[in-house]
Amino acid sequence: MKVKKEEKPFWQSVFVSTSHCSSGCTLGDSVGVPIVFFTGMTILGSTLFAHYTVEFILAYIFGIFFQMFSIVPMSRKMGKKMSWGEGFWSAIKADTLSLIAFEIGMFGWMAIVNFFIFKKPPEPNTMTFWFMMQIAMILGALTSFPANWFLVKKGIKHAM
Repeated sequence: MKVKKEEKPFWQSVFVSTSHCSSGCTLGDSVGVPIVFFTGMTILGSTLFAHYTVEFILAYIFGIFFQMFSIVPMSRKMGKKMSWGEGFWSAIKADTLSLIAFEIGMFGWMAIVNFFIFKKPPEPNTMTFWFMMQIAMILGALTSFPANWFLVKKGIKHAM
């Protein structure tokens, strides 16, 4: 006997898509922080700008690959023969807006942390920094939810 798969409500599919997007962003941000910290990198004299740049690039790379490695296998299960090149471009379309929305929320919070909450911003070798980053990542997920809603609704991103 074949059991019919129960469909999730739309908001739950968007939530799972948001979690998927957030995982790539979080990995990129978590890898980027030590790179900036240990190299002492600055951009325009700012460590914060270096964090933004390195973390955005890494989050984008991880996000595209996470998306690509889910889009291509899902499309093949649905009977479509999507190539890895097509999957790459689909991943860029599916992930760019949601990643930017995530990073706006995260980077916005880290700017508040750096310029308003602390007299001296916490360093990445402290628990305070990583606690603030956890808050930033939660806010990033919240700011990317509407973007994911739009992308799933328009069929640009697969509902998960």
